[in-house]
Amino acid sequence: MRDRSSQSIDIDVELRRGDFHLAVQFRSDSGALALFGRSGSGKSTLLSLLAGLLRPDRGAIRVGDEVLVDTARGIHVPPHRRRIGLVFQESLLFPHLDVRGNLLYARRFATGRAARAGGVSLPLDQVVDLLGIAPLLGRRTLTLSGGERQRVAIGRALLSDPRLLLFDEPLASLDAERKLEILPYILRLREQLALPIVYVSHAADEVARIAEQVVVLEQGRVQIQGAPGEVLAPAWARGAASGFSAVSVLEARVKSFDEAYGLTVFDHPAGPISLPGRIGQPGDPHRFVVRATDVALAVQRPRDVSFRTVLFGVIEAIGRDEGPIARVDIRLPGDERIVALVTRKAIDELAIDTGDEIFAMVKATALDERSLAR
Repeated sequence: MRDRSSQSIDIDVELRRGDFHLAVQFRSDSGALALFGRSGSGKSTLLSLLAGLLRPDRGAIRVGDEVLVDTARGIHVPPHRRRIGLVFQESLLFPHLDVRGNLLYARRFATGRAARAGGVSLPLDQVVDLLGIAPLLGRRTLTLSGGERQRVAIGRALLSDPRLLLFDEPLASLDAERKLEILPYILRLREQLALPIVYVSHAADEVARIAEQVVVLEQGRVQIQGAPGEVLAPAWARGAASGFSAVSVLEARVKSFDEAYGLTVFDHPAGPISLPGRIGQPGDPHRFVVRATDVALAVQRPRDVSFRTVLFGVIEAIGRDEGPIARVDIRLPGDERIVALVTRKAIDELAIDTGDEIFAMVKATALDERSLAR
């Protein structure tokens, strides 16, 4: 299996379209990079530049050892020679072909030299098994659900022998249930294929589960770059996402399984974290995505409450505005943060302020398979 870190991405480009000016410079060695920000921040434009669908006014793009774009040297590798798989918000499947025909069509764009030059050459059977689409092969695409269509679209991208896979808001048109259907397959690609991924989204919870590194864009500029736990919550404070979508990202290891109650207990410096169901083996690391709206606060360690996860920390900041909701940033032992959204009235009644010790409580039912990523 190829080492994903060998597929570094170097981008230094500028592009003007009307009043919009994209000026982006960053480097990433991550195997799962997310471009995150609100609509109009430049995410999809940057992805189109990487795919070769747009030409920059100035700059250079390098993937691994290959220069894809260098305006100073007159280099612009055409899209079909970049060996990049694309998955869009809409699946864009051919309605006159069945699922098998759509998958095999991608082989027209695959070449024998793609695998030798750093691509991932996968047989049809492996892709079908990986995405769980064997029952769909003989069906027409118009009979598929939204989630099924996106799985087929991912399979088609994989069968083009890509060295890099680009996702442009692939879950934006799906409802919550369909999103839950697709996310595990994207995570499986990340883990099993070691195929580098660039994932565009304005949904913090998706990015937190999928990405190893996040580049936050705002008005065509890089605002911040780092691990999900470092940048996603602060990104909300800078306006990259709506307040009620704010999330925190925590890392913990499996400690034990409570046979009597069917709960997996994770070890975290701020306190034990409980999830329903048997998850992993003792010592396995996991990443938790905690929605700010699922966090409650207490000034003393709570007793006689239903919350199974109680994390100790210190209030780092309280964000108040003219609305009824306040944002509370809490620093936990181990240098992680958890964010809570509570009413301003609760802040006043608890009489809490920056620097105070606090207990953040999360229901076990809020930490289910939707919040967990290996």
